[in-house]
Amino acid sequence: MKAKQFLFTFLLVGALGFTSCKSQSSASSAKKELTSPNLKWSEKMALTLMKRHPKAFQLDDRTVAKWDYVHGLVTGSIQELYKKTGDERYYEYVKGYADALIDENGKIATYDMNKYNIDMVVAANILFDIHDRTKENKYLVAMQTIRKQLEDQPRTPSGGFWHKQIYPNQMWLDGLYMGQPFYTHYTVKFENGKKLDDVAKQFELLEKNDKDPKTGLLYHAWDESKKMPWADKTTGKSPNFWSRALGWYAMALVDVLDNFPKEHPKQKELVGYLNDLAVALEKVQDKKTGLWYQVTDMPNREGNYLEASGSSMFAYALAKGVNKGYLPAKFKKVANHAFDGLTTKLIRVDADGGITLTQCCQVAGLGGNPYRDGSYEYYVNEKKKDNDPKATGPFIFAAIELNR
Repeated sequence: MKAKQFLFTFLLVGALGFTSCKSQSSASSAKKELTSPNLKWSEKMALTLMKRHPKAFQLDDRTVAKWDYVHGLVTGSIQELYKKTGDERYYEYVKGYADALIDENGKIATYDMNKYNIDMVVAANILFDIHDRTKENKYLVAMQTIRKQLEDQPRTPSGGFWHKQIYPNQMWLDGLYMGQPFYTHYTVKFENGKKLDDVAKQFELLEKNDKDPKTGLLYHAWDESKKMPWADKTTGKSPNFWSRALGWYAMALVDVLDNFPKEHPKQKELVGYLNDLAVALEKVQDKKTGLWYQVTDMPNREGNYLEASGSSMFAYALAKGVNKGYLPAKFKKVANHAFDGLTTKLIRVDADGGITLTQCCQVAGLGGNPYRDGSYEYYVNEKKKDNDPKATGPFIFAAIELNR
């Protein structure tokens, strides 16, 4: 009996030791890969996130899967990385997010169309490629569901999409990125482009009603009804420029143009908006670091700081704009200067070999409860979060476009 107990204990300890060694070996292998001098910044960030968040729905530190824009943003960047590298790990990670939320009938878990939240559209961008590869109908049904939301989305009197059901008559810059790249891709792929004028109209409304003629920058949001306490009573504009909102807008332009036919009469108009924004952004770029401040046009005001998500978004949009031929070549230098700032000023290398992007604004909005007034003090005092998905996704996109 004692001999059997001894043998069992011996085998158990051996097995635990083997598991421990295997775990240590795996961690060592991951660290070796992450610290490889040949690894590009895009893969370094993606592999860091995948190591720390084995399931893509965990990217914002949650334990239960949710259909959300932050996951759509980061998985979209990793999907782009898959296209560049062919590394199946990236494809499986992205597909894993879709499969965690979409059942066999195409129903999207946690998604509620009746909220008419335009943020919920962006995660569907990853489904085009997954459907093309798998031919599984559930992904098409999910895309059709999101398309139905846009069809029924409440609109301002001028025809602009409300940001959410709870924000009547308000267009936020964020919403252009959340809705328009998917809208463009879908209408070109499945509807013969019949809604392209409507896509362009969303940009036209903000260019007309939300832009500051002096700086060329756009405010965070526009309330067509002018009823919101944060809205200017004459113009409906919110009080300040927020870099991430401008970053969403810049990314919306370059991503919409991916699927906007060159021969369409509105295409040049969108390219013009991108050029105007690029000129305005270069003027407020911090010349020393290449980065942009949280409140974009107030670098010297107390409390303002160089912010990672907006800076990553601008680097991406400007680099892609040059690569696609929409912007003059000089803006590639502006983008590289920004990326230098991100990697030398805001990136921290951690003990596990992974990287952390610091100085990321965690969240900012307008209205709601507790009330957000859009003041300077509001923006600079919102919480920061290291490796926030709203920064890491654009960082990966920027690194890919700059081939860094």
